[in-house]
Amino acid sequence: MAKILVVDDDQNLLEIIKLGLQTAGFEVVTAWQEEDAIAAVTEQIFDLSIIDLQLIHEDGITLMEKLHLINPDMPAIILTAYGSIESAVAAVKRGAFTFLCKPFDIHELLLQIETAIKSTRCEMEVKKLKGELSQNHDFSSIVARSEKMQMVLAKVSRIASIDSTVYIYGESGTGKELVAQAIHLASPRKGKNFIAINCAAIPDTLLESELFGYEKGAFTGAHQSTKGLFIQAHEGTIFLDEIGNMPLATQAKCLRVLQERQFYPIGGKKSINVDVRVVVATNKNLEEEVSRGNFREDLFYRINVIPILLPPLRERKEDIPPLVQYFLEKFSEKLDKPVKGLTPVAMQKLMLYDWPGNVRQLENTIEYAVAMTQHELITEDLVPTAKNTNHEMFTTLKDAKNAFMRNYLMHLLDMTKGDVSKAAELAGQYRTNFYNILKKYSVNPQNFKEA
Repeated sequence: MAKILVVDDDQNLLEIIKLGLQTAGFEVVTAWQEEDAIAAVTEQIFDLSIIDLQLIHEDGITLMEKLHLINPDMPAIILTAYGSIESAVAAVKRGAFTFLCKPFDIHELLLQIETAIKSTRCEMEVKKLKGELSQNHDFSSIVARSEKMQMVLAKVSRIASIDSTVYIYGESGTGKELVAQAIHLASPRKGKNFIAINCAAIPDTLLESELFGYEKGAFTGAHQSTKGLFIQAHEGTIFLDEIGNMPLATQAKCLRVLQERQFYPIGGKKSINVDVRVVVATNKNLEEEVSRGNFREDLFYRINVIPILLPPLRERKEDIPPLVQYFLEKFSEKLDKPVKGLTPVAMQKLMLYDWPGNVRQLENTIEYAVAMTQHELITEDLVPTAKNTNHEMFTTLKDAKNAFMRNYLMHLLDMTKGDVSKAAELAGQYRTNFYNILKKYSVNPQNFKEA
């Protein structure tokens, strides 16, 4: 149950808001004087505050800033009269989550409360994870503006400290190894080895010896004993990428390691015990591979302990602008070319493209564009164009409209850095109606605000 602080010098309105929020299931504390609000935040942890702009001794913005000095992670919603819109906009610029004009509808207030609490909790999870990661490695390349990627990183943060096997799945190019590294670096094993192997890149006859090692004389050419990757990852993390390509014979031995944390090297007569965190990944549908007999069912259930789905880039297009900026800076420095950005038309083409190769394809696209451009801004001729030449590629009118509206809203919020008032003005919509449109298309303005 979320706890909410409501501050207003109108005690009748206080009671109305309190009753409405309690009916919706919230725990509510009210204060009609500034000092009472400060005392309440000093003594208790609140998930959100609702503050009237005009109070007895000072304005609500000043009180909000004082409360943020005590609890900086508590979002604030400012209540204002219609004639004080400019002050309310200033409140958002100074740290308020949003504002509502009085008289307001209780359902609109509940919507904004839900959005604020959900967004803040997700940001706190991501902030915690990025703080842990920054102590070990530069993970600025993990872009999590979209809600889907924020939830991925929040999940990583929650499961990093335990040793359960993690199963990462998703299309090629979505960043599965990067997430595996994040799990390792946020875990107690971060000081030990992170060993990665691509099971699809090694011939079947060599994969078993790579993973488990072999004894001298085990086969022709085995002139000395060699430690496998599981031993090298002892007390650390081993990442088995593209595990769906692992041969059945090796799968049986891998199952034994997962069950008992021990195995026999090839040609060995003594079992070896290992203490290792196992993270696996695949772009295949392993349930289908099991039904076809290509993947062991018992191994699938053994690895599918903590599943993490990495969404394709076409489903998290909010991440495209910050990814583009990251890759621009990376390749401008690498290629020693002062490229500052993209033209609006070029960025629009990137947002409309479906990216079948996901983040890896976007990275290659930006590297190519930086290498080829002769200007400070990358033009539209250097980025791919969406192609819909096949009738099967056409979507329904409803899906096409939804995709257009979602991209349009994301582009607006990216331009205004999450400022809903400016975005609504550019869209020619009333702010309240614009919020309803954002909710309809599942676009969170908080994801576009500058850090």
